[in-house]
Amino acid sequence: MTSPAKRLRLDRLLSNMGYGSRKEIEHLARVGLITLDGAPLSKADERIAISDDLAGRMVVDGEPLDPPPGMTIMLHKPVGCTCSRKEAGPLVYDLLPPRWRRREPALSTVGRLDKDTSGLLLLTDDGGLLHRIISPKHHVAKRYRATLARPLRGDEAIIFAAGELLLEGEDKPLLPAILEPLSATEAYVTVTEGRYHQVRRMFAAVGNHVEALHRDRIGQLVLPESLAPGELRVLGATEVALIIPPA
Repeated sequence: MTSPAKRLRLDRLLSNMGYGSRKEIEHLARVGLITLDGAPLSKADERIAISDDLAGRMVVDGEPLDPPPGMTIMLHKPVGCTCSRKEAGPLVYDLLPPRWRRREPALSTVGRLDKDTSGLLLLTDDGGLLHRIISPKHHVAKRYRATLARPLRGDEAIIFAAGELLLEGEDKPLLPAILEPLSATEAYVTVTEGRYHQVRRMFAAVGNHVEALHRDRIGQLVLPESLAPGELRVLGATEVALIIPPA
């Protein structure tokens, strides 16, 4: 999370958070529509200490402040949305509140889920956290529920765990992965890499086809059943700490 010691001008802070131009922020301050701990902030050039509790202390135009920089959210990505800013069709960024789409630094997806995969997707404006999660050296586990076109043969768990499986077109074996059968045609697969369409290609390598794929866990952070497709919520520090395993 962002260090509490960092301070920003009020107009820059709120402009970066998508509340409007600096001139618009100056107007809000001048007419008394920005308060901190109940006291009006009338000067747009006043420097504000950025802390994790700022959203609970500042009110802008009658509403609590959005989470300050260092925000991480979980999104239940629905099938059909693309993790892109420019491709045609529905985008995961379209699911964000309009003001959040104007934030600077921008919210970015932590890795990607393909268009036909649903489930837990993280977005953050914390570049350091993003790189720690996707860095291969941290081996952050991601669990997927795969629905298959054909019944499991029975040897897939051994093949996936061996650390010797080669995907088509590649010459470096996959790291060991865990397969947990749920039924004849469903299984959890936990991987610690993020290769292109990895889980789909793993099953293709053993002669099967993934008909549906859903990610429900990153590290120890689990997508709650109460979060419907397309819904999102901000993560607290305790939840963010569940993502990367301790050293």
